[in-house]
Amino acid sequence: MLNAIVWYFEKNYRLLKKEIIYNMYILGISAYYHDSAACILKNGEIIAAAQEERFTRKKHDQSFPVNAVEYCLKEENITADDLEIVAFYDKPFLKFERILETYLEFAPNGISSFLKSIPLWIRKKLWIKEIIRQELNYSGKILFSEHHLSHAASSYYMSPFNEAAFLTMDGVGEWSTTSYGVGRGNQLEMLADIRYPHSLGLLYSAFTYYTGFRVNSGEYKVMGLAPYGEPKFKDLIYKHLIDVKDDGSFRMNMDYFNYNVGLTMTNEKFNNLFGGPPRKPESKLTQR
Repeated sequence: MLNAIVWYFEKNYRLLKKEIIYNMYILGISAYYHDSAACILKNGEIIAAAQEERFTRKKHDQSFPVNAVEYCLKEENITADDLEIVAFYDKPFLKFERILETYLEFAPNGISSFLKSIPLWIRKKLWIKEIIRQELNYSGKILFSEHHLSHAASSYYMSPFNEAAFLTMDGVGEWSTTSYGVGRGNQLEMLADIRYPHSLGLLYSAFTYYTGFRVNSGEYKVMGLAPYGEPKFKDLIYKHLIDVKDDGSFRMNMDYFNYNVGLTMTNEKFNNLFGGPPRKPESKLTQR
């Protein structure tokens, strides 16, 4: 009888120990762009997720998500020492390469924008790995995913499908602005992309700016107002701003945009095309 009890205890202790050993925690982080956030997974299942703005009460807070990370860890009652991997949502060095190449291509134009953006990169954005280690007191593995693969993963891995096509469209990641591919099992394969500066997201943000709203914040206001407008500028947009090909790919006419190297989204040529300067923020809304 005693031997049976000992055997039962040892067997279940080994199973319990095995379960503890094989609990894999992965922490995902986004920061330093807009809407910083954190998410924690246990054995592939989401345990907790939060945006930093929920704790700081700063809308679109882009700072390192210290509070969101703390919340996620507390939800599972673990510390950073229990993490197997910390993952960041894009590749900062690849993005910095794109920014530098763009400024060099248009130099000396864009010097004001260059002087405004580069210090932040030198001070923080290039040192994400070191910042993560310091903020979390973490010494383990840190992985960096390409921006559009992060978008695809957030949709595909949450879906009920074992195989699916995916399409991602946003402002810009490292270089990609639009991409498509296939997810099979736990693998994502990017098949093709459209690259910066040709971007539907930045086209939308250009109109967000032109209609007097804050870029990366007020796009939802433009969307909400759209049903009250009329599509009278549609042909003008297709004729001058964007060339959409038969296969769905597109190219933008950069003569009308300033976001490559400027501090604004649009330029004087854009203003002339639509009959005047951008609407001043908080001014009266008109049909135009």
